[in-house]
Amino acid sequence: MLILLGTFVILLLLKTPVAFSLFTSSALYLLVNDISPIIAVQRIMAGPDSFTLLAIPGFILAGAIMNSGGITTRIFNFAGKSVGHITGGLGHANVLASIIFAGMSGAAIADAAGLGAIELKAMKEAGYDDDFSLAVTGASSIVGPIIPPSIPAVVFGVASGVSIGRLFIGGVIPGLIMGFAISVIIWIQCKQKGYKPGKRATFREYMIALKEGFFPLLTPVVIIGGILVGIFTPTEAAIMAVIYSIILAIAYKTITIRELPCFLRETLHTTVSVMLIVASASLFGWILASEQIPQVLANSFLSVITNKYIGIIMINVFLLLVGCFMETTAALIILTPVLMPVVTALGFSPVHFGIIMILNLMIGLLTPPVGMVLYVLSTVSGVPFERISKAITPYIVLLVALLLVFSFVPGIIEFLPNLIYGA
Repeated sequence: MLILLGTFVILLLLKTPVAFSLFTSSALYLLVNDISPIIAVQRIMAGPDSFTLLAIPGFILAGAIMNSGGITTRIFNFAGKSVGHITGGLGHANVLASIIFAGMSGAAIADAAGLGAIELKAMKEAGYDDDFSLAVTGASSIVGPIIPPSIPAVVFGVASGVSIGRLFIGGVIPGLIMGFAISVIIWIQCKQKGYKPGKRATFREYMIALKEGFFPLLTPVVIIGGILVGIFTPTEAAIMAVIYSIILAIAYKTITIRELPCFLRETLHTTVSVMLIVASASLFGWILASEQIPQVLANSFLSVITNKYIGIIMINVFLLLVGCFMETTAALIILTPVLMPVVTALGFSPVHFGIIMILNLMIGLLTPPVGMVLYVLSTVSGVPFERISKAITPYIVLLVALLLVFSFVPGIIEFLPNLIYGA
């Protein structure tokens, strides 16, 4: 185990891609222990071999089409007409658009890269400074993987065996609370900076924006409604999102059939990267399970920590640190089986812990040194990574505070799933 974990940590420190770090350390473990390589092949193949994981390329493709098909522009325009008259109007529109787009793509990176570029351009033209605009865009993108559908929720569900539907619904209230809290910070900062409210949209302007964005705004209703009613599974919902986004993009004449292969290549590239991590993490996780690491960790942890609240604080701190250095998918697949025995023994439900774990790792997307959302925003805007990191600090503090609230008040997460699916 020292060889396994030591090699993995050293490779990560050498900035080796996570998938290769996982595979190399696992292969070395098998070699040292003279375990048949056939087992490695079996475990690597078993990881991505999941019907549920098919939802990932579906939501990625749907998000790519919507970002390039002018659909996100219509969403942001509607959001701007709805809340643009409030102090910090386009900041609030940024958050509202992210909440709506969250019901389509389920990925923070897709939000920051696609919708974020539109939001940043509009905020700059309206006179907002770059630091404020980038901080708001980065913070609002984190709401996406909390509100359903959510790609991290799919990965966690596969790793833990928890109902994807329950995880999806469990993120609704926390996601809305996060959006509201971010808007409060936006209002306070805009008051301090002296930004004036935008002009209130007339009823006619609002109705035009609603008409233009009506069918894109229906996308979350189609996806989540279909899952709740039982018309389709989360995986089938992802395929429905793709079909719906293609129909909208072609109807709006923003893309053509000939352009679809470009989106497929983009989706294939992202999906292969994710599935390579899933495959390598599957082998790595099998080794941890065969060595009974989850049970040993649970027993050791519980022998020292008996208070559930102290326990969840320590787990949160650990996950926040992990999020600073490790890719989200890899962290979910490796750590979920390890931590589940601990949190269940402490008395936390799997759905509650799932949302908490996802939020922890999403905050990691905003923190150096990895901070993928920060790198995306830096690429889109040309603003240095370090400057964005400093600007987004108040929002990170807010998100960590909300994380603690959600940790200590499980009813915020569990209320809707228990109401819909039963306790």
